[in-house]
Amino acid sequence: MNQMLRNTDAIKKKAFLGLTALIALLWLALFLPAGTLNFWQAWVFWLLFAGCISFISYYFLRKDLTLIASRLKIGTSETDKNQKVTQAIISVSFILLIFIPAVDRRFQWSNVPFYLSFSGDIFVVFGFLVIFLVFNENRYTSVLIEVESKQKVISSGPYSRVRHPMYSGALLMLFFIPLALGSIWGLLAFLPIISAIPLRILAEEKFLQQNLDGYLDYCKKVRYRLIPLVW
Repeated sequence: MNQMLRNTDAIKKKAFLGLTALIALLWLALFLPAGTLNFWQAWVFWLLFAGCISFISYYFLRKDLTLIASRLKIGTSETDKNQKVTQAIISVSFILLIFIPAVDRRFQWSNVPFYLSFSGDIFVVFGFLVIFLVFNENRYTSVLIEVESKQKVISSGPYSRVRHPMYSGALLMLFFIPLALGSIWGLLAFLPIISAIPLRILAEEKFLQQNLDGYLDYCKKVRYRLIPLVW
């Protein structure tokens, strides 16, 4: 019992420190390259982003520590060489999705209407909502391609629509981050993600078909991987 409590406290502490560090680093990544605090798009985005991840973290810290433990593997490297590459591409691209708009603000490269920035914020929040629904449905959602003991195929909720709804939500959020930050040029950082995510999905499906009972049958029932009626 004491060991269980210590493990629980360790997970909660690590989650809190990681969340605090992420929010602080995001603030620095937005405002230092911009060279100004007069960047209302960044303030709105930062507050929404921080609010969303704080709510999701608090919710699952109370409801499901197994999920939190899986998500705390962020920073852990894949064992497969190809997945290491896709993981690195996605990580670097995410940084650029923040950095380029910040530099864009400094040099005033883009002129994005305020309503388009607000629309971007709305879609970023909607992307977070999709991810929240995925987490709520599947406690085994991990940052690594792996199968946990006693893991089962999830086919309900967003998984009844597409096989990889977390990636769907993430792509939606990532695409609209530059627009939320008032940058057209930032969209360039999204291009590598378009290639990396499908490659990662194909590798993940191959692994799950070999290692997770019932996944092949699930693939036959749910046709689309990422976007309904498209792919």
